[in-house]
Amino acid sequence: MKLSVFTVATPELTPEELAAAAREAGLHAIEWRYKDAPEGAEGMQPSYWGHNLSTLLPSGGDAMIDRLRQAAEASGLKSISVTPYLQAGDLEATEEVLKAANRMGVLYIRLGVPGYDRSRPFGELFELARRYLLESEQLCKKYGVKGLVETHHQTIAASASAAYRLVEGLDPNHIGVLYDPGNMVHEGYENYRMGMELLGPYLAHVHVKNASWKEDGVSEDGSVRWKSEWCGLKNGVVPWKQVIDDLKAVGYEGYLGVEDFSGQFQQSLDMLRNFTEYVNGLLQES
Repeated sequence: MKLSVFTVATPELTPEELAAAAREAGLHAIEWRYKDAPEGAEGMQPSYWGHNLSTLLPSGGDAMIDRLRQAAEASGLKSISVTPYLQAGDLEATEEVLKAANRMGVLYIRLGVPGYDRSRPFGELFELARRYLLESEQLCKKYGVKGLVETHHQTIAASASAAYRLVEGLDPNHIGVLYDPGNMVHEGYENYRMGMELLGPYLAHVHVKNASWKEDGVSEDGSVRWKSEWCGLKNGVVPWKQVIDDLKAVGYEGYLGVEDFSGQFQQSLDMLRNFTEYVNGLLQES
């Protein structure tokens, strides 16, 4: 397994700075966040989902795509993903991302999955997602880039089995699953190896982060409320040694991509160094 970084987690670094830091920390690849900057971003402090300096801006056109690809290559790294925030059903936007991904020469993009908030029935959302994935499969084949469904809380793909229902029967050469145990702390936990075995050839990529639960007051009925929040890789619910053992057991040979939102380190370079030291140690132990 090789190591990558999703640039959402390195907001204060420019593409060139991020590539140099990733190389210094011992990573192998970069996953580029794809989203236009919010209005007035120039006056904002860098942040994960707001003013993120390591983001591929759609408005930047081919020149920015080339800049990011060249930044990675200059540091001896591979660009493996263009990762947007697509809406399920928006094929026009999906094709635009695939065009950028094709020019970048990456392996993956992240596809849209409907959120679930009790306002629409699951069956309706499931049918929407399946139609979208069937059509996206053809676009992914056309552009030579695999589309991934991420296991993500507050969506209809919170668990491995839920993600599998969405991709089942599609061509795993063009459609896969981004397996994210950290997200599954918030919602969607299943036995890790069982989920990996279920996904089989659809298991395409893995994100590495962690989260934990803590008490959050008392409800009107007297029951304790709980809330989940991001934390350091060693401080959360996900037993990463077990996850890596299970990945090895199912023959996974892809990338482990850090997406640390804990804020444990003031500088992204320190976060990246901690990630490589910890995960490389686990890989050697397994």
